[in-house]
Amino acid sequence: MAASAQEDGACGPERGRRGCEHYDRGCLLKAPCCDKFYTCRLCHDNKENHQLDRFKVKEVQCINCEKIQHAQQTCEECSTLFGEYYCNICHLFDKDKKQYHCENCGICRIGPKEDFFHCLKCNLCLAVNLQGKHKCIENVSRQNCPICLEDIHTSRVVAQVLPCGHLLHRTCYEEMMKAGYRCPLCMRSAFDMTWSWRQLDDEVAQTPMPSEYQNMTVDILCNDCNGRSTVQFHILGMKCNICESYNTTQTGKSAMISND
Repeated sequence: MAASAQEDGACGPERGRRGCEHYDRGCLLKAPCCDKFYTCRLCHDNKENHQLDRFKVKEVQCINCEKIQHAQQTCEECSTLFGEYYCNICHLFDKDKKQYHCENCGICRIGPKEDFFHCLKCNLCLAVNLQGKHKCIENVSRQNCPICLEDIHTSRVVAQVLPCGHLLHRTCYEEMMKAGYRCPLCMRSAFDMTWSWRQLDDEVAQTPMPSEYQNMTVDILCNDCNGRSTVQFHILGMKCNICESYNTTQTGKSAMISND
């Protein structure tokens, strides 16, 4: 049976070796879409031109005795433990990471469960320290990451919740912060910029504009508070009169202040 599985395109560990780069498990999944054996859905999806539906998996193959059997936590032939954690809905086998199945998310999450709550509006499990302290955006996790354009809701990469409520993969967020500070969707500051704005205050004060620009004003829109201001033009940045952020955009033509 193992030989036929390999001929069908199996992608799994050598006999007796557990798991793959994605999961630590003692079995292969039989993909219901193509009847091929793979260590996990990600290994399957990386090789095939279609996706494995984890919820439709019915059978697995033990990596030790190679017995094909219905999906369960322990091999019925040799008692190999397929996974310290097993979900009979997602058919997720893995080492114990305090996982739990969230019915509202529809998938398993890494816990412990008591450290998370499911926000019904965002439709996502979030850390309990964000309960009542985050901006809700309806079904925000069902949108792809605006950086890599890949799925966030089912991703194995932790999601980063920005102050504006939008989500990025944590890895994408860390890369973005190397080159900028604003949410790529709404342009609001992605973290507390107070210290940076105070530094910019000092730089503006120490950099006088040429005389022909000293009386020039411009209309600006603040990306952080959405307020509109008319402020003095400066090449280093225009400061919002409402929230004191420099995360602003010029919206109107410049004008000269009369000396009369």
